[in-house]
Formats: sequence, C-alpha cells, structure tokens
Amino acid sequence: MNENKILRPTTIIIFGATGDLAKRKLFPAFYNLYIDGRMPKGFNILALGRAENTDEDFKSYIKENLEHFSRKKLTQEDWAGFQAHITYFRHQLDQDSSYTDLQKKLKDFDTIYGTRANRLFYLSIGPNFISTISNHIKKSELASDPKKDRIIIEKPFGHDKQSAIELNQLLSETFEEEQIYRIDHYLGKETVQNILAFRFGNSIFEPLWDHKHIESVQITVAEEVGVETRGSFYEQTGALRDMIQNHLLQILCMVAMEPPATLESGEIRDRKVDVLKSIRRIPADKVDHYAVRGQYGKNTINGFDAKGYRQENGIAPDSNTETFAAVKFYLDNERWQGVPFYVRTGKKMKEKHSYITIQFKPLPNSTFSDTQHHLAANRLVINIQPLMDIRLQFMAKKPGLTLSLEPVEMIFDYFVCQEDTPEAYETLLLDALMGDLTLFMRSDQVEEAWDVVKTIQEAWENNKDASFPNYKAGSWGPDESSTLVERQGDKWW
Repeated sequence: MNENKILRPTTIIIFGATGDLAKRKLFPAFYNLYIDGRMPKGFNILALGRAENTDEDFKSYIKENLEHFSRKKLTQEDWAGFQAHITYFRHQLDQDSSYTDLQKKLKDFDTIYGTRANRLFYLSIGPNFISTISNHIKKSELASDPKKDRIIIEKPFGHDKQSAIELNQLLSETFEEEQIYRIDHYLGKETVQNILAFRFGNSIFEPLWDHKHIESVQITVAEEVGVETRGSFYEQTGALRDMIQNHLLQILCMVAMEPPATLESGEIRDRKVDVLKSIRRIPADKVDHYAVRGQYGKNTINGFDAKGYRQENGIAPDSNTETFAAVKFYLDNERWQGVPFYVRTGKKMKEKHSYITIQFKPLPNSTFSDTQHHLAANRLVINIQPLMDIRLQFMAKKPGLTLSLEPVEMIFDYFVCQEDTPEAYETLLLDALMGDLTLFMRSDQVEEAWDVVKTIQEAWENNKDASFPNYKAGSWGPDESSTLVERQGDKWW
C-alpha cells in the first residue's frame, strides 16, 4: 500500500536477530529495500541476540544467509553499503541492565542522525516473551514517542479470544493502537493486495460482486510439506489456529469487504472488521456439519516413504492435533446472504497451491442451455502462490465451421509483467517504516477473528477424533472435506 515518500531516520531493533525468521525473511527484505533505494537515508539495524558475537562474525552470518534467501543477487558493492548499517548487540530479554544499555545505544544513533529518530521494534521471538519485552520497553521509556515509535508483532497473536484480549490490553499499557503492527505476511502478497484494485478499480466486476451473481467462494492454502522442524510448536497450534484464524480469514475479508470510502488505513480496516462481525457464528452442536478436520498419515510418494504426522519429531503418538481444516462460513449481510464461503488448509497435501476461486451463478435462461451445449461455470481464479496470476474463465466459440462452445481463460500473469516481484515482507516492512497500518491487523480484528473460530476450536480441543490419521500424505485431505462442499452441489476446484 506504500507510495514513494521521504522516510525519516530510523533505528530498527530486531529482538531475536539470530533466529530463523530474521535470517530467512527480515534481513533479506531490508537488503532488497536498500538496493531498491526504499530505506531511509539514515537508518541502522540493531540486531539483538543472547550469544556473544562480534559485529564481524554476525555480519558474515547475515551475508551467508543473504546468498541463499535474498531475492536480489548479493554483490560486493551493495553488501559493503548495507552491512555498514548493521550492529550486533548482545541483549538479555529479562535483564534491566540490557535495556539501559539499549537506551544508551539508541541515543548514540540519535546523535549521529542529529535528531530523535523513529524506532521500529521487531519482536521476532516466541509469543511467551512479548510480555517481558513490552514491560521493559515501557519501564525504560524506549518507545516514549507515539508518533515516532512502532512495534511489529508476529503471529500467533494469542491462542484464543481471551488470550488475545489480554495481550491487547498488555500492549496498550505501553503503546497506542496506532503504534502496534500485527503482521500477517499473507496480506503482503502481491495478488492479495491486488484484490482491492481488481474489485474497486473496475466497473465490470464490482456490480457482479454479490449474492445475485456469485454462487460460492473458495479459499485454499495447501502445503506440500509437513511440520518439518516445527513439530513441538505445531502440536500446540494446529491448522485452525495456525492458518484459518489469521491468514484465511484475512483473505476472506479482502474478498468480501464493502467498498471503502477512501484508501485510508482506518477506513479499510473498519470494513474488514465489518466482515468478521457479519460471519455467522457456528453453534457448538453444528460444528461437525460446517467444519472438517484431518491429520495426515503415512504414504509412499514418488517412491519415497512419507511420514505420518504422529511419526514426526516432537509429536505425541496419539496426537489429536489437526493438520487439515476446512470450514464453510456464511456472512449475514445484504451483499453475501446465502453465499457459502469455503476455506481449507492442510499440510502434506498433493501440491503447494494457494488460491481464491469465485464461482459465478449460471444464466437462468441461456440461449445455449439445450443439451447440445455444456456450459461450464464462469470462474474468477486468483492464484496467490506459487503461481501469481488472475484468471477469468468463460465460454467462447470453438474455432471451426460449427457452433460449438468451449471454456477459455484470460490470464493476467504477474511474472510476465514483472519477474522480480517484491516479497511480502518487503511490502510490509516498508509500510511499517512509513507508518502505514493498512495491511496490519487491528486489535478488534484479531479478537473478532478468534471469536469466529471459537466454537470450532473448543469442540476440537474437547473431543478426540478417533479417525486420525484420516488422509494420506500427498492427497487433498480427508473425504469429509469433499462432502462439505458437495452438500451444496459444489466441489473443490
């Protein structure tokens, strides 16, 4: 959502700078922004870690990771310029003296800038440390200027509605709401951002975007990989919390929101909250009718043995954690009354594919509705990853001497237009540097999203699924997920 503008001097403080997220996403994103000339003229990245490290050793570590994870090629000239802005700082999260030393370091940077710089705190750490860090930041007055100081927090933001409320209250003791950037990297993906432009910038689509013309909406985020090294974390989370409560519901909001009056962040976030409030809450005794869960089991894929979830490291042999979740939602508002929104996500699926499918209703009385012509449904498909395109599927005359129809596609492909597309974290970090909250979640959004899945979460936690594992690794999930959509005469596309 960013526009070119001059950025004030900024010190970026990364808690957990030696962790996996920092090496794979954060430093590559800052490096790419630097090469593109999108970083402030005056900036420093203060990398916080517990281990003893020299600046030189830490920079060598970052350079090695950039060679693997940076979108742009690492060159000696660019690296020389970028590394000059990185400082490693040994820091203990729970020690007062560490924050006193941090305050001194930040003031040293301000002296170099010649002004009190903006401060961007990035908590690339486990959620159990948020309270400790937030309290110390408040006590040490590190973020004393609401206009200049911001904090970015990674998901999971709480583990249920009550914990999210408590976390919001905790953060509000140190930060104003406008200082808190709750990051969801899916909202930084190019095709997800383009939903706004596609819907509200084209007169041919917005009039069709309602229950009169749309039959159903499907949102799928499928992963080929299993839990890999995240077994102990995933065992406490599951697909519903890890993906649907945040990523998929936020995408649903982008698809279903009412037209914002302006592109101001507050206005857009208001419209998203309206969507979450309109989602019909699923009664506890109807969870099995509207939601399906699954857990992958062993299978042979391309000649190799694939583990089942319960055989992964850190997983209990009788685990009740779902690795697949599918839910049918309804929105109780004028625009979407009666239109099912299907969402599904899973690990160890047939392929890695994230996409949105908008299926339009058939014509009630078509000239071609006789038995000679099979009319395929008109669909709009927005591919998020690994494909990045928008496809409009419609019927056209097949070339030849007879009047025969066939389905065809018009495709807008991002890779054709721009092969070197910025990563999601680049977009979101630039927005945070500029103070643009549009693509970040507000406290009421988070709490409403937890409320949407509350009854499903409670039902699944309190009732063990005796069918687990109920889908094979490398498949499209349990059979019950197909039943979920077939009851409406639909199928997963």
